[in-house]
Amino acid sequence: MFPFPGVIVIWKPLRGIHFSDGLRQIDTSPFEIQSEAIQAPGLSGIVDGFRRFVLALRQAGVPIEREPDSMRLLPRHAALLLLICSAVLAAQQPAGVPAPASAPLPTTAAEAPNRDTSFIDAQGTAHVTRVVPVPGTISPQAQLSLGRAEPDQGPPQSLADRRRLTDAYTARARVAWSRLCPNQLVDDTIAGVPVHIVTPDGLSDANKDKVLLNLHGGGFNSDSGSYTESIPIASYAKIKVVAVLYRLAPEHPFPAAVDDSVAVYKELLKTYKPNHIVIYGTSAGAILTAEVATKLKQLGLPLPAAMGIFSGMGDFARLGDSQALYALRGLSGHLDPPRSGVPDSEYATTTDPKDLVLSPIYSDLHGLPPTLFITSGRDLLLSGTVNLHRAYLNAGIDARLVVFDALPHAFWYDPMLPEAQEANHLMADFFVKQLSR
Repeated sequence: MFPFPGVIVIWKPLRGIHFSDGLRQIDTSPFEIQSEAIQAPGLSGIVDGFRRFVLALRQAGVPIEREPDSMRLLPRHAALLLLICSAVLAAQQPAGVPAPASAPLPTTAAEAPNRDTSFIDAQGTAHVTRVVPVPGTISPQAQLSLGRAEPDQGPPQSLADRRRLTDAYTARARVAWSRLCPNQLVDDTIAGVPVHIVTPDGLSDANKDKVLLNLHGGGFNSDSGSYTESIPIASYAKIKVVAVLYRLAPEHPFPAAVDDSVAVYKELLKTYKPNHIVIYGTSAGAILTAEVATKLKQLGLPLPAAMGIFSGMGDFARLGDSQALYALRGLSGHLDPPRSGVPDSEYATTTDPKDLVLSPIYSDLHGLPPTLFITSGRDLLLSGTVNLHRAYLNAGIDARLVVFDALPHAFWYDPMLPEAQEANHLMADFFVKQLSR
């Protein structure tokens, strides 16, 4: 046991390090300590490692600076503690296996830029910083949401963790949206594809011969939207929604999701007239909606009455500006500089990025049904959405575009935002009007 002011640190061989301040406990594995704290050799590397160590404790809420002079002792304590830890970890590290590279630290308040800068290099790439206040044009709830800080650096998230966290989020979102939008939800299969079927309370007899086909978001590798995209729309439109649980990448790359969605649509055509069907989706589901429309045209199948493309894109060959500017939460969180190549290689794999179904912007768009596009000012797919909208306009499609100021990607998932309520009502009203023609 090795004491620091306000913190007790206990080394557990082969298990990790345990921290306790008498109120809360934190356990870390040897790998976490090795990758985050003990990287560079020498005293300077140890002190830098200890700085990471202290930052992790601060982020966890452990009060390590209770005494004004306590930090004067930290470099000496750091050297002793981390040298001990290094020796133990070195004994556990297989011979010849290099330690992983040190991850950059999150930006702190002291390091954050306080002025706008701009430099354009010889290739035309812009290297910029911007100080962007929370705008007064959005609701107080949205202002609070934008003001929620997220670190801009951190360990990469595994696919298993992403799916686990996304599943937990969608389970909570189902409960939250169902409180606002009462419904009956059943799980079923259509054409061998699993689906959620959401029937809203108050479904009228006049709408029983109509259906909305939802293709959920989630980056093609998880399901973040089959509840959040179907429950409010079913309730506001008073129309049944079938949410397709298509196969996910990377286990099932393109065109598996397209094939599953087309199979469900073809099966629905046995019960519903095509002009009584709408196809829509958010994010990956918005991309998929445009891909499915192109595939339906290729197959000579009747097209639906309308479509909804909400924060999507139709071009896997070219990145737009917004993906270099915004992360998933807009200006908050981690964002890597854009790389050349296919934006989502796990989904597209070896398919030609200009394939007419994968990237519908290169296909013949004439004759597609009326389509509503929705995006937002800090949406990473803002460029993709407006570029595809413009392509639809140029093809003579009745294409409408709504851009919400300042909000991040797929903000309409959040039932607490007035703007989310507004966006979902816009979607539902558009569908109802198109189905009434």
